[in-house]
Amino acid sequence: MPINNPKLTVVGAGPGDVELFTLKGIRALENADVVLYDALVNPELLEYAKHAELIFVGKRKGCYAYQQEQINDLIVSRAQSHGHVVRLKGGDPFIFGRGAEEMEIAAAAGLEVAVVPGISSSLAVPAYQNIPLTKRGSSESFWVITGTTKEHKLSNDIKLAAKSSATVVILMGMSKLGQITKLFRESGKKDTPVAIIQNGTTPEERVGIGTIATIEDVVQELKLTNPSIIVIGEVVRHREQLLNLQSEIAQNAH
Repeated sequence: MPINNPKLTVVGAGPGDVELFTLKGIRALENADVVLYDALVNPELLEYAKHAELIFVGKRKGCYAYQQEQINDLIVSRAQSHGHVVRLKGGDPFIFGRGAEEMEIAAAAGLEVAVVPGISSSLAVPAYQNIPLTKRGSSESFWVITGTTKEHKLSNDIKLAAKSSATVVILMGMSKLGQITKLFRESGKKDTPVAIIQNGTTPEERVGIGTIATIEDVVQELKLTNPSIIVIGEVVRHREQLLNLQSEIAQNAH
Protein backbone atom coordinates (compact mmCIF):
# COMPACT_ATOMS: atom_id res chain seq x y z
CA MET A 1 0.00 0.00 0.00
CA PRO A 2 1.55 3.33 -1.05
CA ILE A 3 2.42 5.90 1.61
CA ASN A 4 0.46 9.14 1.29
CA ASN A 5 3.08 11.52 2.65
CA PRO A 6 6.60 10.12 2.34
CA LYS A 7 9.03 12.36 4.19
CA LEU A 8 12.74 12.89 4.80
CA THR A 9 14.00 14.76 7.85
CA VAL A 10 17.73 15.43 7.91
CA VAL A 11 18.82 15.71 11.55
CA GLY A 12 22.10 16.95 13.01
CA ALA A 13 23.22 14.68 15.85
CA GLY A 14 25.72 17.16 17.28
CA PRO A 15 29.41 16.55 18.03
CA GLY A 16 29.09 13.44 20.23
CA ASP A 17 27.88 14.38 23.70
CA VAL A 18 24.23 13.23 23.79
CA GLU A 19 23.29 16.20 25.97
CA LEU A 20 24.11 18.49 23.04
CA PHE A 21 21.36 16.89 20.92
CA THR A 22 18.31 19.09 20.34
CA LEU A 23 14.75 18.57 21.54
CA LYS A 24 13.57 18.91 17.96
CA GLY A 25 15.94 16.12 16.97
CA ILE A 26 14.50 13.89 19.69
CA ARG A 27 10.97 14.52 18.38
CA ALA A 28 12.06 13.61 14.85
CA LEU A 29 13.56 10.29 16.03
CA GLU A 30 10.46 9.50 18.08
CA ASN A 31 8.33 9.97 14.97
CA ALA A 32 10.66 8.14 12.58
CA ASP A 33 9.74 4.97 10.71
CA VAL A 34 13.31 4.48 9.45
CA VAL A 35 16.60 5.97 10.66
CA LEU A 36 19.69 6.02 8.45
CA TYR A 37 22.63 6.93 10.69
CA ASP A 38 26.32 7.68 10.28
CA ALA A 39 29.45 6.41 12.07
CA LEU A 40 30.03 9.57 14.13
CA VAL A 41 26.52 9.50 15.63
CA ASN A 42 26.42 8.59 19.33
CA PRO A 43 24.51 5.26 19.39
CA GLU A 44 22.68 6.33 22.56
CA LEU A 45 20.60 8.66 20.39
CA LEU A 46 19.08 5.69 18.59
CA GLU A 47 17.22 4.80 21.77
CA TYR A 48 14.82 7.64 20.96
CA ALA A 49 13.84 5.87 17.73
CA LYS A 50 11.88 3.16 19.50
CA HIS A 51 9.59 2.28 16.59
CA ALA A 52 11.99 2.72 13.67
CA GLU A 53 14.02 0.43 11.47
CA LEU A 54 17.69 1.33 12.10
CA ILE A 55 20.15 1.20 9.20
CA PHE A 56 23.85 2.02 9.57
CA VAL A 57 25.08 3.82 6.44
CA GLY A 58 28.34 5.31 7.74
CA LYS A 59 32.00 4.83 7.05
CA ARG A 60 34.40 3.07 9.44
CA LYS A 61 38.17 2.83 8.90
CA GLY A 62 37.78 3.71 5.23
CA CYS A 63 35.08 1.09 4.59
CA TYR A 64 31.71 2.30 3.37
CA ALA A 65 28.58 0.47 4.50
CA TYR A 66 26.81 2.10 1.54
CA GLN A 67 28.00 4.35 -1.26
CA GLN A 68 26.29 7.75 -1.48
CA GLU A 69 24.14 6.73 -4.45
CA GLN A 70 22.90 3.74 -2.46
CA ILE A 71 22.06 5.98 0.50
CA ASN A 72 20.08 8.26 -1.81
CA ASP A 73 18.16 5.26 -3.12
CA LEU A 74 17.50 4.01 0.42
CA ILE A 75 16.11 7.39 1.46
CA VAL A 76 13.63 7.46 -1.40
CA SER A 77 12.63 3.77 -1.34
CA ARG A 78 12.20 3.58 2.45
CA ALA A 79 10.19 6.80 2.55
CA GLN A 80 7.90 5.48 -0.17
CA SER A 81 7.47 2.11 1.56
CA HIS A 82 7.56 3.13 5.25
CA GLY A 83 6.76 6.85 5.55
CA HIS A 84 9.11 9.03 7.61
CA VAL A 85 12.85 8.59 7.08
CA VAL A 86 15.26 10.36 9.42
CA ARG A 87 18.78 10.84 8.09
CA LEU A 88 20.88 11.22 11.25
CA LYS A 89 24.26 12.87 10.71
CA GLY A 90 27.07 13.86 13.05
CA GLY A 91 27.46 17.55 13.83
CA ASP A 92 25.32 19.80 11.65
CA PRO A 93 24.06 18.27 8.38
CA PHE A 94 24.75 21.45 6.40
CA ILE A 95 28.41 21.72 7.50
CA PHE A 96 30.22 19.28 5.17
CA GLY A 97 27.45 16.75 5.80
CA ARG A 98 25.87 16.37 2.34
CA GLY A 99 22.49 17.03 3.92
CA ALA A 100 21.59 19.60 1.27
CA GLU A 101 22.36 17.12 -1.54
CA GLU A 102 20.21 14.41 0.00
CA MET A 103 17.32 16.81 0.51
CA GLU A 104 17.47 17.88 -3.15
CA ILE A 105 17.33 14.27 -4.32
CA ALA A 106 14.45 13.49 -1.94
CA ALA A 107 12.49 16.56 -3.04
CA ALA A 108 13.00 15.65 -6.71
CA ALA A 109 11.50 12.23 -5.94
CA GLY A 110 8.40 13.87 -4.47
CA LEU A 111 9.26 13.53 -0.78
CA GLU A 112 8.42 16.19 1.77
CA VAL A 113 11.73 17.40 3.23
CA ALA A 114 12.77 19.08 6.47
CA VAL A 115 15.98 19.74 8.38
CA VAL A 116 16.81 19.88 12.08
CA PRO A 117 20.10 21.72 12.62
CA GLY A 118 22.71 20.22 14.91
CA ILE A 119 25.48 21.77 16.95
CA SER A 120 28.51 21.69 14.67
CA SER A 121 31.67 20.06 15.94
CA SER A 122 33.57 23.00 14.47
CA LEU A 123 32.10 25.18 17.22
CA ALA A 124 31.41 22.79 20.09
CA VAL A 125 34.63 20.78 20.14
CA PRO A 126 36.92 23.82 20.62
CA ALA A 127 34.44 25.26 23.13
CA TYR A 128 34.65 22.10 25.28
CA GLN A 129 38.39 22.75 25.49
CA ASN A 130 37.80 26.42 26.44
CA ILE A 131 38.92 27.65 23.03
CA PRO A 132 36.70 30.49 21.76
CA LEU A 133 36.71 30.89 18.00
CA THR A 134 36.46 34.67 18.40
CA LYS A 135 37.84 36.82 21.19
CA ARG A 136 38.35 40.55 21.41
CA GLY A 137 41.94 41.40 20.73
CA SER A 138 42.73 37.93 19.32
CA SER A 139 40.34 37.08 16.49
CA GLU A 140 37.58 39.02 14.72
CA SER A 141 36.40 36.13 12.57
CA PHE A 142 36.85 32.44 11.86
CA TRP A 143 37.09 30.09 8.92
CA VAL A 144 35.65 26.57 8.90
CA ILE A 145 37.29 24.61 6.11
CA THR A 146 37.32 21.02 4.95
CA GLY A 147 40.87 19.73 4.84
CA THR A 148 40.12 17.32 2.01
CA THR A 149 37.98 18.17 -1.01
CA LYS A 150 35.91 15.65 -2.96
CA GLU A 151 38.94 15.30 -5.28
CA HIS A 152 40.93 14.26 -2.14
CA LYS A 153 43.09 17.37 -2.41
CA LEU A 154 43.86 20.11 0.11
CA SER A 155 41.32 22.93 -0.04
CA ASN A 156 42.67 26.09 -1.69
CA ASP A 157 40.85 28.11 0.99
CA ILE A 158 43.44 27.02 3.57
CA LYS A 159 46.12 28.99 1.72
CA LEU A 160 43.89 32.07 1.84
CA ALA A 161 43.04 31.50 5.51
CA ALA A 162 46.71 31.20 6.42
CA LYS A 163 47.23 34.80 5.30
CA SER A 164 44.48 36.17 7.57
CA SER A 165 44.40 36.88 11.31
CA ALA A 166 41.24 34.80 11.70
CA THR A 167 40.88 31.59 13.67
CA VAL A 168 41.04 28.64 11.29
CA VAL A 169 39.12 25.44 12.04
CA ILE A 170 39.89 22.53 9.73
CA LEU A 171 37.73 19.41 9.60
CA MET A 172 38.93 16.18 7.99
CA GLY A 173 42.44 17.55 7.74
CA MET A 174 44.66 15.17 9.70
CA SER A 175 45.96 13.37 6.60
CA LYS A 176 47.01 16.75 5.21
CA LEU A 177 48.56 18.16 8.40
CA GLY A 178 52.04 18.45 6.90
CA GLN A 179 50.72 20.41 3.92
CA ILE A 180 48.66 22.64 6.20
CA THR A 181 51.56 23.55 8.49
CA LYS A 182 53.75 24.23 5.42
CA LEU A 183 51.25 26.81 4.15
CA PHE A 184 51.13 28.54 7.53
CA ARG A 185 54.93 28.57 7.84
CA GLU A 186 55.16 30.14 4.40
CA SER A 187 52.82 32.87 5.65
CA GLY A 188 55.13 33.60 8.59
CA LYS A 189 52.91 31.84 11.14
CA LYS A 190 55.30 29.22 12.58
CA ASP A 191 54.67 30.44 16.15
CA THR A 192 50.88 30.48 15.83
CA PRO A 193 49.20 28.21 18.43
CA VAL A 194 47.48 25.02 17.27
CA ALA A 195 45.10 22.64 19.03
CA ILE A 196 44.20 19.22 17.72
CA ILE A 197 41.19 17.63 19.42
CA GLN A 198 40.33 13.98 18.79
CA ASN A 199 36.87 12.55 19.59
CA GLY A 200 35.76 15.92 20.94
CA THR A 201 32.96 16.12 23.56
CA THR A 202 33.10 12.35 24.15
CA PRO A 203 34.69 10.32 26.99
CA GLU A 204 37.46 9.36 24.52
CA GLU A 205 38.45 12.99 23.92
CA ARG A 206 42.21 13.62 23.56
CA VAL A 207 43.99 16.93 23.00
CA GLY A 208 47.34 18.03 21.63
CA ILE A 209 48.53 21.64 21.93
CA GLY A 210 51.49 23.15 20.09
CA THR A 211 52.40 25.65 17.41
CA ILE A 212 52.63 25.43 13.64
CA ALA A 213 56.31 24.58 14.12
CA THR A 214 55.75 21.81 16.71
CA ILE A 215 52.27 20.35 16.22
CA GLU A 216 53.35 17.49 13.95
CA ASP A 217 55.72 16.26 16.67
CA VAL A 218 52.92 16.59 19.24
CA VAL A 219 50.59 14.51 17.05
CA GLN A 220 53.24 11.82 16.63
CA GLU A 221 54.03 11.75 20.34
CA LEU A 222 50.39 11.51 21.41
CA LYS A 223 49.42 9.30 18.45
CA LEU A 224 46.45 11.51 17.61
CA THR A 225 44.33 10.29 14.70
CA ASN A 226 40.91 10.84 13.15
CA PRO A 227 38.30 11.94 13.91
CA SER A 228 40.05 15.15 14.92
CA ILE A 229 39.56 18.88 14.53
CA ILE A 230 42.46 21.26 13.91
CA VAL A 231 42.18 24.74 15.45
CA ILE A 232 44.78 27.34 14.44
CA GLY A 233 44.95 30.83 15.92
CA GLU A 234 45.79 33.04 18.87
CA VAL A 235 42.52 32.04 20.58
CA VAL A 236 44.11 28.67 21.43
CA ARG A 237 46.12 30.53 24.10
CA HIS A 238 42.88 31.25 25.99
CA ARG A 239 42.75 27.63 27.14
CA GLU A 240 46.07 27.82 28.97
CA GLN A 241 45.37 31.32 30.26
CA LEU A 242 42.13 30.11 31.80
CA LEU A 243 43.79 27.05 33.34
CA ASN A 244 46.53 29.24 34.83
CA LEU A 245 43.97 31.65 36.25
CA GLN A 246 41.98 28.84 37.84
CA SER A 247 45.15 27.30 39.28
CA GLU A 248 46.24 30.65 40.72
CA ILE A 249 42.85 31.19 42.36
CA ALA A 250 42.93 27.66 43.81
CA GLN A 251 46.41 28.21 45.27
CA ASN A 252 45.41 31.54 46.79
CA ALA A 253 42.36 29.89 48.36
CA HIS A 254 44.71 27.62 50.35
